[in-house]
Amino acid sequence: MAVSIAFALVAAMQSAPAATLPPVGPMTLRSGGAVAPERAALRLAHADLAIETLPARRMLSARATLTLTAQAPVPRLTIDLDDALPVSALRIDGTTLPRVRWRHGDGQIVIDHSLAAGQNIRVDIRYGGQPRVARRAPWDDGFVWSSWQGKPWFGTTAQQTGCDLWWPCLDFPSGEPAAVDLHITVPAGLSAPANGVLRGVDHLRDGRTTWHWHAGSTNPYALAISVGPYAEIRGSYRSRFGNVIPLALWHLEGKAAQAAELFAEFAPTLDFFEATIGPYPFADQKMGVVETPYLGMEHQTINAYGNDYKAAPEGFDWLFQHEFSHEWFGNQLTAADWDDFWLHEAFGSYMQPLYGQWREGDARYLSMLLIQRQRVANRAPIVSGRSLTSRDVNGTQGPGTDVYFKGAWMLHSLRHLIGDRAFFAATRRLVYGRIDPRPGNFTPRFATTRDFEVAVAQESGRDLGWFFDVYLRQAALPDLIEQRTSDRLTLRWQVPGDGPFPLPVELTVDGRPRTLAMATGSETIVVPADAHVVIDPMARLLRRSVAIERMQRPTIATP
Repeated sequence: MAVSIAFALVAAMQSAPAATLPPVGPMTLRSGGAVAPERAALRLAHADLAIETLPARRMLSARATLTLTAQAPVPRLTIDLDDALPVSALRIDGTTLPRVRWRHGDGQIVIDHSLAAGQNIRVDIRYGGQPRVARRAPWDDGFVWSSWQGKPWFGTTAQQTGCDLWWPCLDFPSGEPAAVDLHITVPAGLSAPANGVLRGVDHLRDGRTTWHWHAGSTNPYALAISVGPYAEIRGSYRSRFGNVIPLALWHLEGKAAQAAELFAEFAPTLDFFEATIGPYPFADQKMGVVETPYLGMEHQTINAYGNDYKAAPEGFDWLFQHEFSHEWFGNQLTAADWDDFWLHEAFGSYMQPLYGQWREGDARYLSMLLIQRQRVANRAPIVSGRSLTSRDVNGTQGPGTDVYFKGAWMLHSLRHLIGDRAFFAATRRLVYGRIDPRPGNFTPRFATTRDFEVAVAQESGRDLGWFFDVYLRQAALPDLIEQRTSDRLTLRWQVPGDGPFPLPVELTVDGRPRTLAMATGSETIVVPADAHVVIDPMARLLRRSVAIERMQRPTIATP
């Protein structure tokens, strides 16, 4: 049956003046963090979203049907939705709820309705309005309205501010819907690629089309709307696990040649990830990419791409590769709390030099890592040990970009410490929850920093708490102190708190390699007085660098 969401509200919106948006409330800005017990008890079994996009007015008219389950008694229902999209009607299990039984304000819909443990409920929400505009996507969130060759072209991002910018949701990691249906209605001549599998396109009498997509368990911020005058490149890939994966790239009309070059990267990139990490997690849906009017985002099975098909010395598109890495680190594996967000971005960032090594060898790997090293800031610990919001992580008091680059370098040092077999086996356990992933024997999962530490201990046979405590839970990097007198060389690790740090150190003495075990955190060796000594010649250790600190110091701006 054709799906139509042309509510009476649509006609009113098309003739109404542009809305004056209410201020952004603190609950809209908040994504994740500590969750009240009555909200933590809710699970979103299914989200059915029917959205009419009105680009001429930059507005939406929408209906959301949420199937919720209570894992414990819930005295009232609280659902997140930005005040910029006011609710016009609400039903519970098909019955209209009187206005006195619910309110929408301060970024939340609060419904006077209780649930017993184990009870299911269906909440139908009619809403619409003018969604927030992202000013600098993807570093802020909302809709990005643009055009291409005179036709509307727009999309959403929601990683930091959260899903409630455009749909009623549970805006914290465990609020992930177990299944999603998207019905996106767009003006004539436009396409609406989205998450999951395309179930059909309904052609309405006035030329509009409604695109119906179905997806499985999906990270709340990884649901997305992308609409534009797209052409599509399709293909398929037979993986090393024997299954066939649909491939799709939606690009702007007139960019077929550039898009074809990017599409050619799909198969080798897939092969790298499946060979290195494991099976593509969403092979039963698709590997999808859509061109967007902003740089990029890891929207599950439909990654946003806005890098303009730029050539790069590495020989591959870093933006495409990075966002695609999140299908494993972010979508298959989702951080249980924003305090564990480095699990998304550190692994995602490490995949680019790792792919360079897979393609070209150690020289490319190290050259890419050394560029990342310059961006390590050490302003706050990567992991705080408390529940954080997205803005806690990205704000001035949080670790910021260290979840990317410091985290990637920590993984580089860890890999060298425990060896490739243990490192990649531990990573596999983290991503899939098992050591032997095959298509069909795993599902998306939540994980924590502690889960990774346990996986590393299982695979390496070593307790590396001292390693993770310094690199993840301290801001300052370990400092390798070098003292040389006559024919003696002493190396000593200095770490915050002066705890144990038995990280081995490689060096060369007049070109001859040696490794110091540093079992007590310090070691002295005899070297000729005139010997040339190079510490860590292959740059395997994440440690303090005076040179980089000097480079990072603020300088007086030139007018």
